[in-house]
Amino acid sequence: MRPLWLILGLVLVALGFIGVFVPLMPTTIFLILAVGCFARSSPRMEAWLLNHKRFGPTLRAWKADGAISRKGKIAASCGMALGYALFWLGARPNWKLALIVGAVMGGCAAFVLTRPSPHSEASGGD
Repeated sequence: MRPLWLILGLVLVALGFIGVFVPLMPTTIFLILAVGCFARSSPRMEAWLLNHKRFGPTLRAWKADGAISRKGKIAASCGMALGYALFWLGARPNWKLALIVGAVMGGCAAFVLTRPSPHSEASGGD
């Protein structure tokens, strides 16, 4: 099973790094999932991601407390709103589909917004 977790983790890292450059494609969720895969397959790769200069603090906060920074919550919510607007303008969905997609995105936004903030942020840092 370890090789499968490792391969999945590598694919998720690749998707995450693609998301750095492609607008509206998420990055962090792929890296969070990759950390979980590497926890089951490669402690070295897990440590590499958790200690990454750019992504490490976010991944460590999620792993420790399920926490998302205020900046991350704003970015995710704005990205979802923009994604929904582009969907609505581009696809011109009927009202049922628009409602379903809006409800799913709203639920995702609610989940993100209700996560705790990292401890360092709660004590005044960010």
